[in-house]
Amino acid sequence: MRLFHTHFGRDGGAERFFVSLVNALAEAGVEQTLLIRPGRSWRGQLPASAEVHEGLPRLLTPSRFLLPWKFGRLLRAQRPAGVLAWMPRAADFMPDWKGGLRAARLGDYPTSLKHFRNVDVLVCNTPGIAEHVKGLGWKRPVRVISNFTLVKPAAPAPREALGAPAGRFTVLGVGRFVRRKGFHTLIAALRDVPEAHVCLLGEGEEEGNLRRQAAELGVADRVRFAGWQPDPAPWLAACDVFVMPSVHEPLGNVILEAWGAGAPVVSSRSEGPSWMMRDGEDGLLFGLEDAAGLAAALRRLRDDPALRARLVEGGRRTLDASFSRAAVTRAYVDLFTRPLTD
Repeated sequence: MRLFHTHFGRDGGAERFFVSLVNALAEAGVEQTLLIRPGRSWRGQLPASAEVHEGLPRLLTPSRFLLPWKFGRLLRAQRPAGVLAWMPRAADFMPDWKGGLRAARLGDYPTSLKHFRNVDVLVCNTPGIAEHVKGLGWKRPVRVISNFTLVKPAAPAPREALGAPAGRFTVLGVGRFVRRKGFHTLIAALRDVPEAHVCLLGEGEEEGNLRRQAAELGVADRVRFAGWQPDPAPWLAACDVFVMPSVHEPLGNVILEAWGAGAPVVSSRSEGPSWMMRDGEDGLLFGLEDAAGLAAALRRLRDDPALRARLVEGGRRTLDASFSRAAVTRAYVDLFTRPLTD
């Protein structure tokens, strides 16, 4: 079987899963052609067997017209079983092609269906997203296929890299510095968790605001901005707790990575974490933008190593039971090899 992917994303959790799935499908014997944004830092992590093309459709540029021509030529020559478009921008680029299944993968809640006019099936990584697109009026088939993460041992990053002195309680946050990721809530909570240190992996438009907030609250010396890291596993292995403070989070890939790395997880009650986590069993949950609730959860974990150990074990169980690599890979293979029904 040959599968064609279109992916015009940048760098983040969705991109890490794209790389992981392409590698898993390659190991399952699926031939793949990829059309991706140029200059991606993760291109070298793609399997050698994949045929990679680069391009980006932009309005009012020659690429807007040349790229569809190239795309159509490849489809006619290779005759794949289907095309998997990653996110609305790639779905909007889907040709009016009848040679195989046209699918679009959604890791977030779309605001409209206008990008999916040439799509046969929407693949949603949570039930909430599936219900949302149906509520928007989607009448064609929908499939729910979640993400998996690679459970791989990683040597912990040095504690000094996290900006925490030896023996200090260290909290890790990972993601783009945008308002919806909720890092302002994590910094606010730090006031009420004495001696705790926060390390943030990421970059983005909110970094200046987050730095100012930390200075105004008097906790700047306990917040380290470590920049974007393509592989957070060593950092997850080194921290005492991983926090996902998002105001809006469709799934939360990094929670899966934290479970795989053996880090206890604390998360807001955003969409994805509320679906996949069980409070007190595989993590602790707190209310959206509830800095006091987050601080209380962190103090519990700071003071109770046994609770941290129970949450780590619970996270591994959930990961193995519901988000395994084999099950997710098989679901994608089945999508493109079995008849599509409602």
